[in-house]
Amino acid sequence: MFFVDTLDLPGLGNRGYLAGGSRTAVAIDPPRDFAQVIEAAARRGVRIAYVVETHVHNDYVSGGLELARTTGARYLVPAAARVAFARTPVADGDTVTVDEAGPEALRLTAVATPGHTPHHTSYVLREGERPVAAFTGGSLLIGAVGRPDLVEPRLTEDLARAQHASAHRLAATLPDETTVLPTHGFGSFCSSGSTDGADTSTIGAEKKANPALTTDADTFVAELIAGLDDVPAYYAHMGPANAAGPAPLDLTPPAPATPHDIAARLAAGEWIVDLRHRLAFAAGHVAGSLNFEAEGQLATYLAWLIPWGKPVTLLAETPEQLASAQRELVRVGIDRPAAAATGGPADWLPEGETPRSFRRATFAELSAQPGATVLDVRRDAERANGWITGSVHIPVHELPLRLAELPEGEVWVHCAGGTRAAIAASFLDAAGREVVAVDDAFTSAPAAGLEVVQG
Repeated sequence: MFFVDTLDLPGLGNRGYLAGGSRTAVAIDPPRDFAQVIEAAARRGVRIAYVVETHVHNDYVSGGLELARTTGARYLVPAAARVAFARTPVADGDTVTVDEAGPEALRLTAVATPGHTPHHTSYVLREGERPVAAFTGGSLLIGAVGRPDLVEPRLTEDLARAQHASAHRLAATLPDETTVLPTHGFGSFCSSGSTDGADTSTIGAEKKANPALTTDADTFVAELIAGLDDVPAYYAHMGPANAAGPAPLDLTPPAPATPHDIAARLAAGEWIVDLRHRLAFAAGHVAGSLNFEAEGQLATYLAWLIPWGKPVTLLAETPEQLASAQRELVRVGIDRPAAAATGGPADWLPEGETPRSFRRATFAELSAQPGATVLDVRRDAERANGWITGSVHIPVHELPLRLAELPEGEVWVHCAGGTRAAIAASFLDAAGREVVAVDDAFTSAPAAGLEVVQG
């Protein structure tokens, strides 16, 4: 019997997989911090014989190269991908035997599925002659496809058409009961659309619901391109890092930061990032520090907003929170924090200095403040579905460079649920502005008495 273990990366909205039989296995699209892959193999009592990539990833740093070196596995990468390291190139139809200890051999076959990238390759796992799973990477997702605009803008339309053709190829050649196992689509910005929270799927289910399989090519391409969302800025660095071959991990603790160090780094223009929950940050924090919650999409939003390469010092409640954040950040190429400290504001501020704070509120409280300056930091695609009358719109990832556009006086900032509003509020607070963070679901705004314009 075969097995497939799912390796979730919820902070990035991605998944990797370990699949195999009784003795050997293959790792598909592994994360930079691949310890969980090794642990999964150990639990199964199998040796990792192959590590495969569906494509050169644009949204995270892969652990595939180092995992293959560590385990002695063969590293399979699409032949058309331009990379600077030795690997086993695979082309359409190439097949390897993953495990042959059982009554039926377990084999993996490469299937060219261009669209997310020109060289994108899916892999079909067969037990004997029966296809049992398709590792579709950024091709066929659950209810969507991987976005086609991350490689080169001039290729977007051609790649969108290739996505449609690739989805149809998979649907036409695989049985309806074949499990679909994508890498993207669980919150990743590499997805071109919503998966509606679905967690599992099959080829048959996708035939009924996936726009790539229910819509003609011209309509699909037009709607896909029209619906493309913002691209996180750090994506520009992920593809080159993966093509060059990522360096081995260094997860040793950062240098400890004293209150004097923190103040000096702030004065030097470095970023001091407070990882605590937004409630704790609003109640008291180091003036000038920025709030990116460790439990939110830390890697995505910090990597998106920070000028690439700027030194960052992390402030965490506990060593465990710090270590977890460090592991999240290496997945997007933020490898070594300049320094770190744990505890709370009393441990991070010079003696005699008091923490800074700002208010939190609900939409009902905002409704009782007529004439207040309201800042909406959601993305364009979100705001298109409705916004508060008179609100100023600056997506959170654009805010650091657009603070001067806000009128003088107190600013009430909101997003869809509270996390990004907290990030934005910390930027405003660091700039010396009076701010109120609306920590509430935007869906409650109309019932709170606010006039919402429907897009």
